Amino acid sequence: MKTQTEARRILKTLEGQHPAADTELRYSNAFELLVATILSAQATDEGVNRVTPALFARYPDAYAMSVADQAELETLIKSTGFFRQKSRALVGMATGLVERHAGQVPATMDSLVELPGVGRKTANVVLGHALGVPGLAVDRHVLRVANRIGIASSEDPNIVEQQLCVLLSPRRWTLASDTLILHGRRVCKPRPLCDRCSVRGHCDYYQGLTQVRLPAPAPRPRRPVGRAVGVAGTSRRAPGK
Repeated sequence: MKTQTEARRILKTLEGQHPAADTELRYSNAFELLVATILSAQATDEGVNRVTPALFARYPDAYAMSVADQAELETLIKSTGFFRQKSRALVGMATGLVERHAGQVPATMDSLVELPGVGRKTANVVLGHALGVPGLAVDRHVLRVANRIGIASSEDPNIVEQQLCVLLSPRRWTLASDTLILHGRRVCKPRPLCDRCSVRGHCDYYQGLTQVRLPAPAPRPRRPVGRAVGVAGTSRRAPGK
């Protein structure tokens, strides 16, 4: 893994490549962002943004969503995929907010992850963007980019979150997450566009691709066995024979 100094320099360079990185989910309050982030699992932010205006108009707060009709809710979010599981998670989450937090989104990791459908990634997104609490969300893009570059070394999101948080001051956690996510979406895709990457010179993955391997030495030519061959394939004979 890279040193803290190297990792900070790399992330600073990536921030320059993706200026003003931010979540691409549209929301106006913490509840809306919590709902949108739950819906974003196995879905694109663009796809989520298409369904949330009608969803928020119908269920503007936790109280309304906690008593939502399951079939109606499923219809509204169907295009995001896994709509049955997501609808159950949304109703369960909203019910938890009503019963435990007076309908408000709590500003602590422990309270958020107790809600149905809310894991550390979702909690960190909401904390960092809507509640002003440092949070470093680790999704599949952050996992891929951080491991390829060499600023993290694990396929466990919780471990990668810990590794990245140690490298950075809390005030930079949310921006670092947003930057790595955008880099993973736009450049460091599963099939990476390394020629567009501003940190490829410091990336372990890229260095592995470009490492020069010396060719094996060519075998020495063997000396011909038998008669010597002359011009045009004729045999050499002694004069007068």
